[in-house]
Amino acid sequence: MTKFAIFAAALGLTATSALAGGYVAPVVEVEPVIVEERPASTNAGLVVPALLLLGVIAAVASDDDDS
Repeated sequence: MTKFAIFAAALGLTATSALAGGYVAPVVEVEPVIVEERPASTNAGLVVPALLLLGVIAAVASDDDDS
């Protein structure tokens, strides 16, 4: 029994030296995200003037002046 106790104590002492450094967190390198900008649509500049023109036409057409 004493041989087993000596063997267990020796094994225990050698196992702790393997873990003496402690835990080191892994370093994870994150690649940057590249966002590509799309060019603006050419029809986007025509929507607002077209709506304003339709509003002016509707205002002129709804004129109820009976003179």
